[in-house]
Amino acid sequence: MKKMISKRTQEMTSFIVMDVLEKANEMERQGIHIIHLEVGEPDFDTPACIKEAACKALNEGHTHYTHSLGLLELREAICEHYFEAYKVSIDPNQIVVSSGTSPAMFLMFSALLENGDQVIISDPHYACYPNYACYPNFIRFVQGEPVRIPVYEEDGFQYRPEAIKEKITKKTKGIFINSPSNPTGNLLSENRMKAIADLIKPGSYIISDEIYHGLVYEGKEHSILEFTDKAFVLNGFSKLYAMTGLRLGYLIAPKPFIRPIQKVQQNFFISANSMIQMAGITALKEAGKDIERMKHIYNERRKYMIRRLKEIGLGIAVEPTGAFYVFANAKHISGDSYKLAFDILEKAHVGVTPGIDFGENGEGYLRFSYANSMENIAEGMDRLEKYLM
Repeated sequence: MKKMISKRTQEMTSFIVMDVLEKANEMERQGIHIIHLEVGEPDFDTPACIKEAACKALNEGHTHYTHSLGLLELREAICEHYFEAYKVSIDPNQIVVSSGTSPAMFLMFSALLENGDQVIISDPHYACYPNYACYPNFIRFVQGEPVRIPVYEEDGFQYRPEAIKEKITKKTKGIFINSPSNPTGNLLSENRMKAIADLIKPGSYIISDEIYHGLVYEGKEHSILEFTDKAFVLNGFSKLYAMTGLRLGYLIAPKPFIRPIQKVQQNFFISANSMIQMAGITALKEAGKDIERMKHIYNERRKYMIRRLKEIGLGIAVEPTGAFYVFANAKHISGDSYKLAFDILEKAHVGVTPGIDFGENGEGYLRFSYANSMENIAEGMDRLEKYLM
């Protein structure tokens, strides 16, 4: 039977955190109360103004195909957002709106990579999840080759530009950055981002995953477009606006790539959901107060979780300042983060993500998500403390 299934789908990796979540769900069906700190999904409801806009759009008949690049008004609003936040000017015709960031990544790599082309990624890096899939799987799916560069806790898991330079070859088509990062919650500094932009050679590009932009509590995030126009930017509404299930993302791309990407969109996806695009316009223009409220709560949880994890004895050399994750060093407890995560689930009834899920250099770490209530986080920390006693 395996001979009948394509090699690229057989070789696609699964997402270990889903194994944790599914086991946790099974335990919950048995009546066991689980504290979920493993899944990176906002626990907030989508802001009321966004839901109202979606309902209004539905009632007004926004149920048909849109332009394959997306509604012009939404693309213009994205341009305004990037100018206000980063002082960069983008043409609306450089933007492709998609049904989440997964399709945007597929569109981008389909247009960028030929067989054997290389994309540099960090290790650890973002792994698979239905919200948008993992970097190596997408690269391999279009017959590219991921080239991993270890990043280290003492650097806040930031790239060392000199390490990137050593890995650049004639086959290098992209350098993938993600700031704020999943799984670490850390930001690339402005200086390192500039240094990485300076490494770009003719025919290669920076690919910047900016999905966690806006969820920064100390310092400031920077868009790669502040430093180079030789870049693709992936972004969307899932994280910042708590719109994971509404599936709305976008890609900002160099102009020569837009028509090829548009043709892939037309053939594979046609267009993003019409009524949700209308809701996205409202998100950008009217949800500011809701975002500030959610950010304030996230930040309180962040500070509490960092303090408690340190008290428990887990290592955090550089405190994360973005997204909603803490990537904690547990090497003194176990060198097998997979077994450790399941042991914590079985004995402490707390779901956490093993670091090995994010690459070999993530082994020995555990990722904790503070996208949960303060009450649940506190209970989870107490249970973890008892487990480690």
